[in-house]
Amino acid sequence: MSTSKLTRRQAVKTTLGLIAAPMIVDAATLGLAQDVVSANNRITLGFIGTGKMGTSSHVANLPRFEDIHTLAVCDVDTNRVTNAKRRVDAYEQRKNPAYGGCDMTDDFREIIERDDIDAVCIATPEHWHTIPLVTACIAGKDVYCEKPLTLTICESQLCVEAARKYGSVVQTGSQQRSSVFGPFRQGCEIVRSGRLGQIEKVTVGVGSPGIPCDLPEEEMEPGLDWDMWLGQAPMRPYNSTLSPRGVHTHFPAWRMYREYAGGGLADMGAHHFDIAQWALGMDGSGPVEVHPPEDDEATTGAKVVYENGIEMIHGGPSGCTFFGTDGTMRLDRGLLSSDPEEIVSEPIGEDDVHLYNSPNHHRNWVDCIKSREKPVADVDIGARSVVICHLMNLAYWKRKSYRYDPSQWCFDNDEDNKELDRERRDPWQLPELE
Repeated sequence: MSTSKLTRRQAVKTTLGLIAAPMIVDAATLGLAQDVVSANNRITLGFIGTGKMGTSSHVANLPRFEDIHTLAVCDVDTNRVTNAKRRVDAYEQRKNPAYGGCDMTDDFREIIERDDIDAVCIATPEHWHTIPLVTACIAGKDVYCEKPLTLTICESQLCVEAARKYGSVVQTGSQQRSSVFGPFRQGCEIVRSGRLGQIEKVTVGVGSPGIPCDLPEEEMEPGLDWDMWLGQAPMRPYNSTLSPRGVHTHFPAWRMYREYAGGGLADMGAHHFDIAQWALGMDGSGPVEVHPPEDDEATTGAKVVYENGIEMIHGGPSGCTFFGTDGTMRLDRGLLSSDPEEIVSEPIGEDDVHLYNSPNHHRNWVDCIKSREKPVADVDIGARSVVICHLMNLAYWKRKSYRYDPSQWCFDNDEDNKELDRERRDPWQLPELE
């Protein structure tokens, strides 16, 4: 960790009085109506990955905060990185007319190696999450990384170890933990407060498991470093389904292919399995068994089982449905319903469980960088939630059951432990912690 970074954080802590992460945040604290912030109290930021999510969510919001100063953007596609620079420059110049413009690069290492950058926001495809995240932690930087956080169980463990070893504040982009997409916190408080009685089963309705990539070759996109886009993944010909041409406004389908992601199961599963973990109070742990569906052709029906006997099943209506001894509850974006209805209609009381209240996911990360508190979707939370996706994908791919030890991040035998990770194309091996 650089001396300049420690000095900046000490200055911020002196100003803010070593506050904890806020539980109630007003509009000004969200960063859109703050007073001018001194240069010493600004967090310097670099963006890694400026496609659809990187630009429409992160570049469109973080530079608006008065206490964020963006210095660089990175993408392997020339069109995307140029578009991101243009947008960042426009936001930053509104705050400071003398802003000289951010730098742009096609190599994430150039951003991480800079001593003048405090934090990075990673919004690459999933197979490019772990290496930049861990490298940034080793360099003493704080990290916001999109979900699903990792591609393998081994990567999940490494991300947690790196953040803890180097003291980085790492926010997983599981925005449903913040009050943006729906009543998820309220629903989890209801479950944790015991209104459903003893939970017996949870169903989680998300997409299908990842599939092998068999896309045909297309003419190469000019201005794209295809070898760098592939990274650790096997070499294969270019296809615009994976890295769209130009500045795209849709979510690319690389997320369906197991070489780069975990399919629809992990894409939305990283959101909804995460909420189920939150509601069950399992943030620091996870299931101990995973089983495939009885039908070998089925793409739903896999289940994980927790030590207390609760089953979580892939399938059913979108979002999470909780089945308890005293009722059922459905929880999804914009939806909170129950049978009987009074389970959700009665307000949460003072004596009920109250969970981490984060009105804004980006703002929560920035505030935690200053306070050095854990954010609402801390790295350990994001890593353990995506492990459920990895376990279920393995159950579908191998059509077998596994016993898993969440405390050790491993299976119960050496043969199964070969599935904890996958081969990587050189030179993109996982970083070693110093």
